Amino acid sequence: MDGLNWDNVVAANAPNLDSLAAQGLLGRSLVQCPGVADSSSGPGWSNIATGVWPDKHGVTNNTFTGKQYTAYPDFLTRLETANPALSTYSAVDWAALHNQGTFSSKVDTRVTYDGDGNGYASQDVLITNDAVSRLGSGGPDASFVYLGNTDAVAHASGTGTAYTAAIEKQDQQLGQILAAVRARPTYASEDWLILVTTDHGHRVPLGGHGGCQIDERGTFLIAVGSGITAGSRPDDVRQVDLSAFALRHFGVTASLDGRAARSADPFDSLTLRTRVDETGIPATLAGWTPAAPTGWSVDNSRMPTGGVTEWRGWTFATDEFWSRSQIGQERENALRTRGVFAVADSDEFADKTGGSSFDSTLTTPAYAVTAGSTVRLNYVTHYRQEGSQKGDVLVSFNGGADVLVKRYSADALRTVESLPVTVPAGATSMVVKFRYYDASNNWYWVIDDLRIG
Repeated sequence: MDGLNWDNVVAANAPNLDSLAAQGLLGRSLVQCPGVADSSSGPGWSNIATGVWPDKHGVTNNTFTGKQYTAYPDFLTRLETANPALSTYSAVDWAALHNQGTFSSKVDTRVTYDGDGNGYASQDVLITNDAVSRLGSGGPDASFVYLGNTDAVAHASGTGTAYTAAIEKQDQQLGQILAAVRARPTYASEDWLILVTTDHGHRVPLGGHGGCQIDERGTFLIAVGSGITAGSRPDDVRQVDLSAFALRHFGVTASLDGRAARSADPFDSLTLRTRVDETGIPATLAGWTPAAPTGWSVDNSRMPTGGVTEWRGWTFATDEFWSRSQIGQERENALRTRGVFAVADSDEFADKTGGSSFDSTLTTPAYAVTAGSTVRLNYVTHYRQEGSQKGDVLVSFNGGADVLVKRYSADALRTVESLPVTVPAGATSMVVKFRYYDASNNWYWVIDDLRIG
């Protein structure tokens, strides 16, 4: 459903969406914005279809210039490649999704209407009727069905009464499709996964999207099916996860940015707080804490006494809380982080008197290692360089001297690292340290999902 704000769904009479959310997983998240790609339909649906972010699939706006769908195909195409016996189907009334190859010609049945030329409201009716017909009988094994009128209405008149009516109409159309599936003669013996998502949000109340505001970046994913816990509300869902869910359902593996399985990250278990010094963040939004997880520690002994409280040394924050602190500086584009991450932000710290000379170290628990082996430090990072600031990755064996593994002194945005470390003779344990220093009103460093392999 294109351009669908979940808060507006909650306020509308949308029993089918509400029921699906209650039956399964509902995860809310934020998409990229300029610097990486517009918060628009071309990049959004490409994220959803391919399961990777724009720096891989190449679509940064609605021109589709630079698309890399051959390298990163849609999930229906991947299913066809893995098992040509599967029947696949896509039905859209934004013709670009077929014409540009977002869903490729390898899909068995592609039904295309022109919502731009003939109105999305009437074309959504045709899409719904086609989906009901095909999914109610033998039909396809895997399908993508697109409804676009919510986006068209929000562009035309904002997120008010007409938008609510469009949401309610689309919810009815979703209900027709679900009813067709459940009425199948073989439904009782089938294993269905239902996924509902959107490509981007809309600015409230005027409508529009493409930039870095929270409401235009807002997306959601609903997943209902076997193995998915009813009422689950994970905070680490990303837009690219839909493809991972779909492929997992059919037992197909692929190297994606998206993932279907939740994975334990100690940062995500932290209890978050509301703002202290920040003024542009809603007073009710709990999205940060200075308290490290059990076994971790933060050394702020070299930090000054002033500065913005939320960013005094390494702290832990969510995408929404951190990116609201200052938009348009690539904070929004830490796309490979999930849930809660560790962040050292000397730029925001300096926004209050005394916030200079940033020097803080984040230290992990001790990990057991084997002497003479090579281990890998696997983690997600989002590092933006300015001035003389440095970011050091250090290790210490058995409580000994720190050994430099890597120094960041140039941008490393949206990066997944895998750094080899040789374990010396006699070593049985190792701690990892992330020191961000020589920073005075410079940029920032983010760490997430550290795993020792």
